Amino acid sequence: MHPLRSAALCALALLLTACGGTTTPAATPAGAPTATPEAITVVASTNVYGDIVQQVGGDRVQVTSIISDPGQDPHSYEANTQNQLALSKAKVVVENGGGYDDFVDTMLKASGNTSVELINAVTVSGRTAPAGEELNEHIWYDLPSVAKIADQIATALAKADPASAATFTANADTFKQKLQPLQDRTARIAADAGGTAVAITEPVPGYLLDAAGLKNLTPDEFAEAIEEGDDVSPQVLAETLALFTGKKVAALVYNEQTSGPQTEQLKKAATDNGIAVVPVTETLPEGKDYIGWMAATLDALQAALVK
Repeated sequence: MHPLRSAALCALALLLTACGGTTTPAATPAGAPTATPEAITVVASTNVYGDIVQQVGGDRVQVTSIISDPGQDPHSYEANTQNQLALSKAKVVVENGGGYDDFVDTMLKASGNTSVELINAVTVSGRTAPAGEELNEHIWYDLPSVAKIADQIATALAKADPASAATFTANADTFKQKLQPLQDRTARIAADAGGTAVAITEPVPGYLLDAAGLKNLTPDEFAEAIEEGDDVSPQVLAETLALFTGKKVAALVYNEQTSGPQTEQLKKAATDNGIAVVPVTETLPEGKDYIGWMAATLDALQAALVK
């Protein structure tokens, strides 16, 4: 190589690497912003679990809730390719389990995402079906189980981001502290109105009603048929309506997301007979987080029962 050309190249190299020396990374100026770690991608089957993930994960998570429309019946939801794509990229997935959202397992398996941290709310809760009965899979109305789920979410997020583990644990503890007043209020309803008879359109709020010490008089055949989307027999419908005309119950706990002609008949019978209607849903109403949603449900229940 021509000496002048070689000298020119070395001079250029000196500016970059001290002409043959090792490269020394430039120091970050004091006060300069540091790179933000990539957020943990999380998919939740409904916005109920999505909200709990957000409260535990804070700004370290990017959450996709598959079912978030308060007007959508979760039992009839049809998953799509967008859901499949989200599941394929997720580091953590939260499903309800118990047959409630089986599409999550099906699509997750098809996505080929084998490294995901999967949280099954029913499994975490430890709930099982009573002898001779079906499991009530609506775990989010079981406040002690929701506390367990928050802890499990913190554990799963810590595996994806070990450096933020202490933050996730602290956030889960804060969330559980917010849950405690709700559990206290439920216990107060049990103390003030325990044993009071109520009717339901579906078993959705069953765990909360049990914790409040309330007695459900609705025929099992009615609630099961409504939950499965089947018609109720005329005999069972008449038996259920008699709970209101005979004023045998103090309230109707009514699932607003799966209303139909027969549940509307119950609602009308309750209203006509001066019996309170307590609305419940399966996903978060717009503008509510989990704590606010449960607080509003307890407000309505308390107003209906505690005179």
